[in-house]
Amino acid sequence: MLLTLLIFSSLLLLFMIIGRYNNNYWTKRGVVFYKGNLLNTILYDFFTGKKSLFMHLHDIYKKYPNEPVVAVGLFFIPALYVKDPTNIQYILSSEFKSFYHRGIETNESDILAKNTLFQNGKTWKLLRENMTPLFTSSKLKNMFYIMDKSAQDFVKYLKNDRELRKYNAYQKLSMFCCAAICGTVFGIGANSIFDLPFLKIAQKSFRSTLKINMRFALSTLSRTLFNKFKIHFFKEYEDFFIGAIKQVVHQREQDNIKKHDFVDTWLALQKCGKLKDSDNGFELETTNELLAAQAFSFFIAGVEPTATAMFATLFELAKNPEIQQKVHAEIDSVFENHSGALTYEMISKMVYLDMAIKEAMRLHPSIATLSRRCVQNTVLPNGNIVVEKDTKIFIPVYELHHDEKYFPDPEAYKPERFSRENKHEIIEFTYLPFGKGNRTCIGMQYARMQIKTGLVHMLRHFTVHTDINQGKQKYLKHLIQLRLDHNDIKFLTR
Repeated sequence: MLLTLLIFSSLLLLFMIIGRYNNNYWTKRGVVFYKGNLLNTILYDFFTGKKSLFMHLHDIYKKYPNEPVVAVGLFFIPALYVKDPTNIQYILSSEFKSFYHRGIETNESDILAKNTLFQNGKTWKLLRENMTPLFTSSKLKNMFYIMDKSAQDFVKYLKNDRELRKYNAYQKLSMFCCAAICGTVFGIGANSIFDLPFLKIAQKSFRSTLKINMRFALSTLSRTLFNKFKIHFFKEYEDFFIGAIKQVVHQREQDNIKKHDFVDTWLALQKCGKLKDSDNGFELETTNELLAAQAFSFFIAGVEPTATAMFATLFELAKNPEIQQKVHAEIDSVFENHSGALTYEMISKMVYLDMAIKEAMRLHPSIATLSRRCVQNTVLPNGNIVVEKDTKIFIPVYELHHDEKYFPDPEAYKPERFSRENKHEIIEFTYLPFGKGNRTCIGMQYARMQIKTGLVHMLRHFTVHTDINQGKQKYLKHLIQLRLDHNDIKFLTR
């Protein structure tokens, strides 16, 4: 009993010291420190509570409406919650050189983490430069026929079994997203494209479990410990993913057939030898393991987050039948004027659908908070706030999207916000569903095409319905992702 009391007292004293240290650190710099972290940290709030991390930050956002930044507790690491669009623009764009680090550490031996999503510095820059050409308009146009086929097959899949149309819509949409990425990016097919093992991996790797959350927390809090214990994020998926990619590459080389997908692009890079940065001479071997790492990042970023965006759009359309009717009318009109076949050019003509998707992603962005780590001392322009190297940065997405200063009547679903006539009213760096600046989602254009293609075919054949009306939404507890909870839709044949 005495030992327990001693341990508890020691921990309480430690937390008090940490809280006092953080408070003094930021007070000297003229920054408000969130008093709720005087005896704990923002991560403690997340691990011991029932809410997503972004909801804890949202409470802080509302508590300090006039502060451009608020300091939060993160043990002995200086941490800033940056709320002001001017400072956000500075961090994500104009002063990118000081904030290029995403704030997540990985170990060199974590093979599948060596991609544009998790890497920083020279490795990230070189990979980004060489992966970006995959997502040009011409490449997307070449891939479109495969994605279109995936969407058509998915509609048949839904129609063939009435049970599939009953709720659990998020799982169904994840199946489509996985099949589309397998086909368009890697040319991978199967007898049943909606029963691929890749889907289970994409879902499992993004699942919010104590084990995964602790890994991410430790990578943020202590690079030394993270490296010393050789912690990996994705070790358990290496054998399957690397083996699958090697098989695809081998088959492609044997068949000698061009499919205009990512594998074709990678094989062309391999023939040129190493990837080399002309600015600093940094090089990377174009191994199949490095290819597998890029493939893995496309799957985990392109399945769950994309399914979240599709679900959010369908959910809002189900709650707003009059808006759904407008979307149906636009889709029907475009099909009727183009002989009933969908083309890449037709997708761009569906302006109202595009507005409906953007508004759904405003209400329910797939990623609720962006993070960065400062890599050199600098000063934020609004407030003249000194930010020292290694300071952790949290940037709100959900909170900005729901702030009435930037989006009047923020809880209402109004696609017209994103009409050509109203676009000028949206303040720069307040709408961030794909991030912004140099680390904007590399597959943003691909994701938009995938979302629109899937939704066009679904809404061409189905009306969506939900039993949930207007009201405050609930979200799954997650460290990074934002996903609606206790909400569902079903597909009704038109």
